[in-house]
Amino acid sequence: MARIAVATFQHETNTFAPSKADFAQFEDGGGWPGYRVGDEVLDVIAGMNIPLAGFVAAIGQRGHSVVPLVFANATPSAHVTSAAFERVMKDLHHQLADAGGIDAVYLDLHGAMVTETHDDGEGEILARVRRAVGARVPIVASLDLHANLSDIMLDRADALIAYRTYPHVDMAETGLRAASLMEAILDRQERPFKAMRRLDFLIPLTAQCTLVQPADQIYGDLARHETMSHAWLSFTPGFPAADAACCSPAVFGMGFDRAKLEAAVTNLAHRVSEEERSFQAEFLTPDQAVQQAMQIAKTARRPVVLADTQDNPGAGGNGDTTGLLAALIAHRAQRALLGLLIDAPAARRAHEAGVGTEIDFSLGAKSGLPQHFPVVGRFRVAQLSNGEFTCNGPFYFGAHMTLGPMAALRKDGVTVVIASKKVQAADQEMFRHIGLDPIDFAIVALKSSVHFRAHFGPLAEKVIIVAAPGPMAADPEALPWRRLRRGIRLKPYGKPFRPPA
Repeated sequence: MARIAVATFQHETNTFAPSKADFAQFEDGGGWPGYRVGDEVLDVIAGMNIPLAGFVAAIGQRGHSVVPLVFANATPSAHVTSAAFERVMKDLHHQLADAGGIDAVYLDLHGAMVTETHDDGEGEILARVRRAVGARVPIVASLDLHANLSDIMLDRADALIAYRTYPHVDMAETGLRAASLMEAILDRQERPFKAMRRLDFLIPLTAQCTLVQPADQIYGDLARHETMSHAWLSFTPGFPAADAACCSPAVFGMGFDRAKLEAAVTNLAHRVSEEERSFQAEFLTPDQAVQQAMQIAKTARRPVVLADTQDNPGAGGNGDTTGLLAALIAHRAQRALLGLLIDAPAARRAHEAGVGTEIDFSLGAKSGLPQHFPVVGRFRVAQLSNGEFTCNGPFYFGAHMTLGPMAALRKDGVTVVIASKKVQAADQEMFRHIGLDPIDFAIVALKSSVHFRAHFGPLAEKVIIVAAPGPMAADPEALPWRRLRRGIRLKPYGKPFRPPA
């Protein structure tokens, strides 16, 4: 039986976001377990919906043993600092060196990491691990659905496999599939062939959702091609806010029959290209969205859900912009709930004032983004909590959140939930633990792009995507790109990229 070294090093980098990921962000974990080294890794990931947990459980059932190296995951943001990247890699290298006698390596990566030093973070991770273990030790890595696959990643790993759902409800399942791929390599004592095709257009984040078309049907086709080719196939729509040459959608696969693999990857890439027009995103301004939601709510039996996609902490936002909150208040929306607005000073002030107190607040706009302003007014402190709870929705399942002091503030018909640490609003327990059940509201506004759909979608009368001010552009063409591959279209049927002078 094999001894398999395992590690998680994940970060989704929005190079246009306001804040970088230093080592403290990895220590915090951003909704996932904080930084761990060695045997502590297995203690914190057991039973969670994350790839490493799925891999460890599956590979253990097959009789292999695992050697945990590091667990490092930070909330999406701007670049990972060089100091943070080198700290994690130093620990990973030391743990790997101390392990000795390793037969294989599994890495739980994201695929869209950009550091202050490396445009291709995962390529650098895989290159260093390859140098450490040599050419003969198999390396298998799982990737996020939003990975931007690079040639170096494909070359240094023996096999790569990506999530197939957005919201990412199959993260642990992806780890299980990575385990089956690892075992095939170990059993056959040979490496699979690899194939990859890049797509020629960026896909807006909200258009990548696998609960709607065309992604739902494409992933169904992927499964059929996989069965026919006896291969392991992946389609990564990419993360369209990482300004790097490898930023693009891709179809790729691994298999032991080269001809069947190449045919499957080519056919699936052609299938995605055929749907380019269907990947165009639709969204409303805050005023339009609130007015439409209020109209629907007059006769609806369930909440209208508004997705504040451009300030999504799960895509690099800090969760502190106020465009949608201001619109809800301005239009005097009733039975409206918004969260999570990240404002630690406001949360502390609410705790000092106490439940039932009415005081003046200046909410949000703490990131210093230009043309972003706080909402100023008198709010009543409705609820308080210490920000500790365990998520039970499909995406964050099993994650124990520690978000610091939290408060629910109410002004007229609008309730805003404040947290001290940023995380995207993708689990109902974020509201329920403070005494607010989203089903009791007419309008629910969430700082999230798509992950919220896993837990909030089933209770929604309608979902409306809102382009309120924020650093995660709903339209990739609006971003000031500099380093993309020349000629790639900045959105479906958009203008081709030309590098600035």
